Amino acid sequence: MSISTDRATAPVLSVRDLRVSFGSEAGRVDAVRGLSFDVSASSTLAVVGESGSGKSVSALAILGLLPDSAVVSGSVALDGRELLGLDDKQMSTVRGREISMIFQDPLSSLTPVFTVGAQIVEALTAHRDIGNKAAMARAVELLDLVGIPDPARRVKAFPHELSGGMRQRVMIAMAIANEPAVIVADEPTTALDVTIQAQIMSLLRTAQAETGAAIVLITHDLGVVAGAADDVVVMYGGRAVERAAAEPLFDGPRMPYTIGLLGAVPRVDRIAQSLTPIPGTPPVLIDPPSACQFAPRCPIVIDECLQHEPELTPVGRDDEVSGAGAHAAACVRATEIGDDATIDGHPVYGEPVVGTRGAPTPDSEDRPVILEVAGLRKEFPLTSGIMKRRVGTVRAVDGVSFDIRRGETMAIVGESGSGKSTTLLEVMDFGQPPGVVRLSGTDPAELSRRRARVLRREMAIVFQDPSEALDPRFTAFDVVGEPLRALGLSKQDTEDRVGGLLRRVGLDPAHADRYPSAFSGGQRQRLAIARALATDPKLIILDEPLSALDVSVQADVVNLIRRLQADGDVAYLVVAHDLSVVRHMADRVAVMYLGRFVEVGPTAAVFDEPRHPYTQALLSAVPIPDPRAERARTPILLRGEQPSPTAEIVGCAFAGRCPLYPTLGESEQSRCREQEPALAGAGTDHRAACHFTDRMPMSQEAP
Repeated sequence: MSISTDRATAPVLSVRDLRVSFGSEAGRVDAVRGLSFDVSASSTLAVVGESGSGKSVSALAILGLLPDSAVVSGSVALDGRELLGLDDKQMSTVRGREISMIFQDPLSSLTPVFTVGAQIVEALTAHRDIGNKAAMARAVELLDLVGIPDPARRVKAFPHELSGGMRQRVMIAMAIANEPAVIVADEPTTALDVTIQAQIMSLLRTAQAETGAAIVLITHDLGVVAGAADDVVVMYGGRAVERAAAEPLFDGPRMPYTIGLLGAVPRVDRIAQSLTPIPGTPPVLIDPPSACQFAPRCPIVIDECLQHEPELTPVGRDDEVSGAGAHAAACVRATEIGDDATIDGHPVYGEPVVGTRGAPTPDSEDRPVILEVAGLRKEFPLTSGIMKRRVGTVRAVDGVSFDIRRGETMAIVGESGSGKSTTLLEVMDFGQPPGVVRLSGTDPAELSRRRARVLRREMAIVFQDPSEALDPRFTAFDVVGEPLRALGLSKQDTEDRVGGLLRRVGLDPAHADRYPSAFSGGQRQRLAIARALATDPKLIILDEPLSALDVSVQADVVNLIRRLQADGDVAYLVVAHDLSVVRHMADRVAVMYLGRFVEVGPTAAVFDEPRHPYTQALLSAVPIPDPRAERARTPILLRGEQPSPTAEIVGCAFAGRCPLYPTLGESEQSRCREQEPALAGAGTDHRAACHFTDRMPMSQEAP
């Protein structure tokens, strides 16, 4: 039963009625409930869904990596050989040779006390009759194949000596070492910069071409799915709720859950409508009722949805509903939903609201400046030995300047290590010398400690992970009310303000006595935003506020922030790595590279007409959740990684990775090497630090 009708090859991996359950104090958890799919050689099947949908558990069950306490049933056939029922010794002969896995976190998956070369050699010698010398030579070849520079030297490196992108490349090298028939990739791009993500996905395609392997891609990123997958299985509540080839699924989803996932994804190529949040939270799969598991969250639920759990049923035009490769959905109203995600002429999730972010408001120049930063720098000493002798300097932030006006949102974007978060912390710390930071026209460096504490009330911060940022011993009321009590508000005033703040961020004041653990991830982030709003700050700093959230929850929080932006005069400073989200939230963008701004301007201008090669590379690497649009693009793949912030760099810091640099003449290259470009843009607020902005390639692979 192959999903795609145009591939007649027999499936190399066939999963039938896979079921996985775990025991718990509350009862049996049915994590996977009857999952079935096929994947053929040289094809890619993507399994998508929110956290808790059963994606990773399914992958671990296929490879026999679940704990003994898990109860697994069904069938997993690899080239016709049944894997379920094999003991660990038997599975050890299969794993790594016939089927391999790329794990989500390479740092925790690689052994820290062995070199990466030794670990690749172990993967080779475990399944081949090969000597250590030949295996090490093969390890060097594999590292070279996956694009690690100087592989003969890197093969002797330990995992902690490599960057996150390089460690993921090592994992891919190990996965393809024995040319397996199937590669299971579990969130292989999570937590990676967008430029590294593009490189990893390109590398997976190369590895597939080299080995002919089938790939099972576990991911929540629908943009990655659009560019990589041949077929897609959407999971919810431990089951497949929609299945189709990639283009039909994106063009005309028939399951409300899939429609919600696609509507929740922001697009980097345009901003026109509000995102579509999916209300509620995924089900707890303890004794699940015999009903559609999505019914409590579904906007078009009817009585029939509650009477039984629907099976996958072919949907679509008459010529598409027959055969094993049919587009199928588990929804009793699937045939009523049109290709445009409408039912009875109305959108499944209601009428969208047109977005307004991405361009300065007409009166923005007349508004007062809330935050002004001039020449901010932050250096850290690099020490060595017992005596902590200084051997160098880490230039985390190297002279950045910007301002934010009332009611405006500015975003700072760039790769990890570019200095974004350090910039935020320096603004919050009030530790810069006089004349560098001014908040509401006041320089905190000129104030006493007591007056600086009063000034600090005019800014607040929302951190990346609400689970870590909120005190688990505080109730929701205490979390939001603590800053108000610090201001000396009475008990009654505090209660009134807390209730109003909870309502403002979309939380029920009746839940104020709950602890953070009782809230979902998105609700905890709302709680953190309510706390930030408590003191009526003039500036709110958002440090990667969405990176720890599922895409559907992320859409809900983005819409909340945009509503707060429209309702008030608070200024926002945002740091984010997701450029699609930035396009929906920010009025202005600053692109940061190695501690400096290389491009600054209105969001629409920067995204539509980038003037710096680095900005172009970042934007080209952001996947678009549209198979046709994504596969028509050629991302600019940057070679290598950022130089060390300890290096003494003369000229343009980006020259070593720049896709434009190799196309220049010798005299022009000399200028890039010897002269540091300044932010320039005559007569405009869109500025870029590049000597040759008029000659940038718009979309090509970097040499």
